[in-house]
Amino acid sequence: MRFSTLLVANRGEIARRVIRGAQAMGIRTVAVYVDADAEAPFVDDADEAVRLSTSYLDGKAILEAALATGAGAIHPGYGFLSENASFAADVTGADIAWVGPSPKVIEQMGDKITAKALAEKAEVPTLPGSEDPTAGDAVGYPLLVKASAGGGGKGMRIVRSADDLEESVAAAQREAASGFGDDRVFLERYVARARHIEIQILGDSHGAVVHLGERECSIQRRHQKIIEESPSPRIDPATREAMGEAALRLAQILGYQSAGTVEFLLDDETGDFFFLEVNTRLQVEHPVTEAVTGLDLVREQLRIAAGEPLGYSQTDIGFQGAAIEARLYAEDPENDFLPATGTLEAFAPAASPEVRWDSGVAQGSVIGVDFDPMLAKVIAHGPTRAEAAGRLALALERTHLGGLITNRDFLTATLRSAEFLAGDTTTDFIERVAPPRSLCPSPAELGRAAQVAALWVSRANRADAGVLAQTPSGWRNARMPDQELVLAYGEEQVPVRYRTLRDGRFKFSEGAEARIHAWSEEGIDVEIGGRRSYARVTRAGDRIIVLGPRGDLEFSIEPRFVLPGSDESAGGFVARMPGKVIDLRVQAGDRVSAGQTLVVLEAMKMEHPMSAAEDGVVSEVRIALGDQVESGTLLLVVEAEAAEA
Repeated sequence: MRFSTLLVANRGEIARRVIRGAQAMGIRTVAVYVDADAEAPFVDDADEAVRLSTSYLDGKAILEAALATGAGAIHPGYGFLSENASFAADVTGADIAWVGPSPKVIEQMGDKITAKALAEKAEVPTLPGSEDPTAGDAVGYPLLVKASAGGGGKGMRIVRSADDLEESVAAAQREAASGFGDDRVFLERYVARARHIEIQILGDSHGAVVHLGERECSIQRRHQKIIEESPSPRIDPATREAMGEAALRLAQILGYQSAGTVEFLLDDETGDFFFLEVNTRLQVEHPVTEAVTGLDLVREQLRIAAGEPLGYSQTDIGFQGAAIEARLYAEDPENDFLPATGTLEAFAPAASPEVRWDSGVAQGSVIGVDFDPMLAKVIAHGPTRAEAAGRLALALERTHLGGLITNRDFLTATLRSAEFLAGDTTTDFIERVAPPRSLCPSPAELGRAAQVAALWVSRANRADAGVLAQTPSGWRNARMPDQELVLAYGEEQVPVRYRTLRDGRFKFSEGAEARIHAWSEEGIDVEIGGRRSYARVTRAGDRIIVLGPRGDLEFSIEPRFVLPGSDESAGGFVARMPGKVIDLRVQAGDRVSAGQTLVVLEAMKMEHPMSAAEDGVVSEVRIALGDQVESGTLLLVVEAEAAEA
């Protein structure tokens, strides 16, 4: 190979994935990081790391880091500079190998309007649309406003009537400018009952190009994928062949080199498919293709960048079983999947069943507002789709996870739903099927978890005792009331009362007896009412996180004496996530109506409008344009019409 050192111009789980793949090939790796990532795992994984004083978008600084460390190649991962044609040109101009397609191809495919024209030239079906953002009537409703230079759901809005077009276009333009530095948008027909299907392609510098079958990525929230799989449960052999041939025609016109993805929209009712875009980089969901084909896509990218031929043809590629990937996010499904922040107090992936974890975090990682809130990708492979889904759901349920809100319980509910298992996975899946967005434990399940927590705390107190450490918890030389620990689960209080018996067992006030077989700071092996199990337990301050059979339950220990606190403002309008105030549309004294947008926050480079729940009058405005606010910050006070009267 003509390079022995690779600089990875990215962060998080994809940086770790590329570093792992390169090192397996005997290639030395260099990471770059910003201050917010100084303690991130990927920094330690690399052989060397270079601090960036600016950001991961600073192409000049990254190129200087490559030259200073002797890197012969740069892998951009995905996001950031991965589809920046100017940066790719600067890299190749510095005689450094670019792990990706040529700058010309990136530029052509980075503009969705140009990409659509080239697709039509390659005789690939396309959706009706218009470059004129005012031509809604000509395109027809419902339609999508899409950023020309965009991706990942940014700069995208569904418009169902002409009344909403102007505001949707303006919002999409602002989001596109913020996320991509390009505010151009276009209109495209929206297919309600659709599937998102993509074809993985590989091309070398010797003219060979192949496809690696399809992935289905239809289950999305806010137009961003959360569950992906290969193969698609909807695609038949004839459609698979037609899609693959269409992707190859476009790849051949482009002279495509490296890994890429041709994305299609499939009308679930007719089976017709339409070109969406080409992603000129490695995709987040590439592991499912690796699982069913046995090919390492990072290895293939590095081989192609080094000038090697693919060495195989389309007929050499086979497919085995089914693979499903779930994206584990720090986000609140109950709050419209908005990003969540905090410290990952508990993080211990399940030892079994065997699945693949691509993670950029570790226990103790702090999740802030600077970057995408994805914690990990979890990938299961099995001989059948049903087995892969069950394996993935069980691995997620058995993972010890807590300290902040995640979408784990929503993912397991989705994977176990009858609709998912039947392959009924169109893009409206979340709205149509409405899987539970959080874990709702039964009274028995909640009670047992609270008992486990109480017994773990009792033994922890003994371990921390400065005196009489060998004395059993709760021991008295006279008859005394039961010990009590009051736990809170959300708004619900769960009191646990028990006493210690002479033989070391415990008896709860409800009558069940318990025995601790083993205890450690990480968990407890306990038998309650004849049922024995091992539970992972993590304590973070006054919070106790207990891993149950369907996931973690997080309790807080109620203090014995509660200090008085201030009441919340009536009519308080609070931030549902941390973000920046980019649009403030009201001032004190303004009359507002239900559904009216009052404030727009920006978080993770996406806009989140906040609307009035009812008619009223703004009595207080506690923020200003440009303010950075935390989740729960009181923004406005809106008094209802009835209250004003």
